[in-house]
Amino acid sequence: MWRRILEPPRLRIGEAGERHATWMELFFDLVFVVAISQLAERLAARPTVVGAIEFALLFVPVWWAWNGATFYADRFGTDDLIDRLFLLAQMAAGAVMAIAVGDAFGAEAVGFALSYAAFRYVLAARYALVRRYVRAAGRFASVHAQGFGLGATLWAVSVFVPPPERFIFWGVAMVADLATPVAAARLHAEVPPHPRHLPERFGLFTIIVLGDAIAEAVEALRDAPVDWLDGVSAILALGLAFSFWWVYFEGMDPIAVRAALRARRIAPYELWIYAHLPFTAAVTATGVGVRLAIMTESHVALPAADRWLLCSAAGVCFGSLGAIQVAQAAGAGRRRALAPTWPLWAATLASLLAGALGTRLTASGLVAILAALGALQVIRDLRGRARRAVTPGG
Repeated sequence: MWRRILEPPRLRIGEAGERHATWMELFFDLVFVVAISQLAERLAARPTVVGAIEFALLFVPVWWAWNGATFYADRFGTDDLIDRLFLLAQMAAGAVMAIAVGDAFGAEAVGFALSYAAFRYVLAARYALVRRYVRAAGRFASVHAQGFGLGATLWAVSVFVPPPERFIFWGVAMVADLATPVAAARLHAEVPPHPRHLPERFGLFTIIVLGDAIAEAVEALRDAPVDWLDGVSAILALGLAFSFWWVYFEGMDPIAVRAALRARRIAPYELWIYAHLPFTAAVTATGVGVRLAIMTESHVALPAADRWLLCSAAGVCFGSLGAIQVAQAAGAGRRRALAPTWPLWAATLASLLAGALGTRLTASGLVAILAALGALQVIRDLRGRARRAVTPGG
């Protein structure tokens, strides 16, 4: 009983049986549902080039906060009382981040910086405990405790620096945070993630951003006068989200992540992880672009800023999916890893061309083009499955 309530960190490598996300991990994710929603609202209010850059810059620490807690839980989480209290503390910090992210470059900058610093300090403390209790992961935990602690300290110190220099501190701190796992790249093979649990967690975050994208379309239909073309746009947008879901989840190959580490192929493993950052950010931005498209009068061309937001975000989604599939193929040791992904790169180019040349396209016409590009990816996947089904040994 006491072991269940108070259990020190332990290494989860090699545990028998299936492993799935705990109820506490799913509860933890709710904070990030709110944070993603707030980021989307911020972008919808300012769909300009500067607004998109600010959205991207703020999405990085939000995603990285979730990422850090997820990787810790994957390798060392025990789901005992202490483990849950640590996660609860990170949830509190994440909730403040969600509140402050709407004006993180303005009046809420101090709150955002301190809440992110607190989140990372908790994570650094958890790795410090691992260094003490799990000797097999001592070097791995030490690098992460020190690197994440340094990043958190820079975030905390930034509150005493006036803007715009404050945001330079944020950039340096974020680089320290992102560079820490890279610096420990060779140690990842000694402490590999779970081949089922980790992809499942990344899949759950993908569901969060897809859900927010659908919510953006619903929000637009609720707030704007709706005609039949708006309804068609909403249906097409749902089809676009469905195509992202299909390509991501039907193409997921969890074993490739483990195979990459077993073969010491660190680059595909890291590409698989980091490609999720632009993908999830772009899915969120695509949802905002769809919302703006539906709210535009159906008989007029979409404004240039809205058009570029929608098309470039969709293009990044297709390209990031291609990068994820390349990482999986390379991690599994397959030859010609790039060849099967050319339709996704072609869809990226077509999306960008639609943004550049579609000056006279109505909102519904633009959404229809992007939905068609997504539908082609699904059709191609289905045809590939049909060919493999009739091929001996396929």
